Amino acid sequence: MKVLKKDFINNNSGPFIIAEVSGNHSGSLKKMLKIVEEVAKTGASAIKLQTLKPENITLDSNSKEFIITDKKSKWHNLKLYDLYKKSQTPWEWHKIIFEKAKKLGLYAFSTPFDLTAVDFLEQLKVPMYKIASFENNHLPLISHVAQTKKPLIISTGMASIQEISEMVKCARNNGCKNLTLLKCTSSYPAQIEESNILTIPDMKKKFSCNIGLSDHTPGVGAAIAAVANGATVIEKHFTLSKKDKAVDSFFSLEPQEFKLLVTECERAFRSLGKIFYGPTANEKRSIIFRRSIYITKNVKKNESITDQNIKIVRPAKGLEPKYYYKLISKKFKKDIKKNTALNWNHVK
Repeated sequence: MKVLKKDFINNNSGPFIIAEVSGNHSGSLKKMLKIVEEVAKTGASAIKLQTLKPENITLDSNSKEFIITDKKSKWHNLKLYDLYKKSQTPWEWHKIIFEKAKKLGLYAFSTPFDLTAVDFLEQLKVPMYKIASFENNHLPLISHVAQTKKPLIISTGMASIQEISEMVKCARNNGCKNLTLLKCTSSYPAQIEESNILTIPDMKKKFSCNIGLSDHTPGVGAAIAAVANGATVIEKHFTLSKKDKAVDSFFSLEPQEFKLLVTECERAFRSLGKIFYGPTANEKRSIIFRRSIYITKNVKKNESITDQNIKIVRPAKGLEPKYYYKLISKKFKKDIKKNTALNWNHVK
């Protein structure tokens, strides 16, 4: 068994990257297990499911308010009940999926959508929980999850400052000691211009907890920008192929894209470093190739130094360029051959 890739509690170990499966298994356990294998190959930290039953989220009704009427939505005209039925992961699969993920070195956990889902996941000893954006106003659910005392991630899509304050207070008052909030734009796919990544450092300041990004935009740019702005958790949907007719595949990343996400987020994190001025250890080898002052002609003792016999060139064996104008009109102390690095011993 591999060692789990990252300590979720240690936000100094690099971005904790979560592959969200949602309903991209298309109702096939074989496909689901293939997804677990492919996620592990990308170097991701964790894989996440959604634990739900449609009857615990909505009503099986044909009334207009229970149908997605947004013509821009890929789910246009779908009943909410049918969408959730299509996207659910059978509860009897969870243990099989979690065990395979753990063997492959992945954290495996889930988003519960009601209190019974939390109780079920507790039986499977999940290491952490996630609350979806559409549930972030469900304070009884947040309270129930927080009481498990396990790390809790909450997506903040659509939420106002007041609502985020309420969910944070609820989580902390019910025992949550390890809270992460995810900046999120709850549209599918999300427009990159609506990512508002600069909210991340402001959230960290306001709520004093780990901040990350739940990203529904195409590509990996928003995630990299988030890491550069202090995000310690990145969540992105995963699919074997965008051509699949799975419920979320159209805005999910394929395996090679997800691998790129992991690689570039790690690089972005490593690039942050610390506040530092001056040459780095490796730059010290390059200092020699800066400019300095060289003698460009054969010169005689007492000859004046002019712009015709000295020049600022590479490498940096001579006097620094800042002395150039100070040297003009001074005299050479001795005869010197051209292409010699000028130093103070050459000057009267």
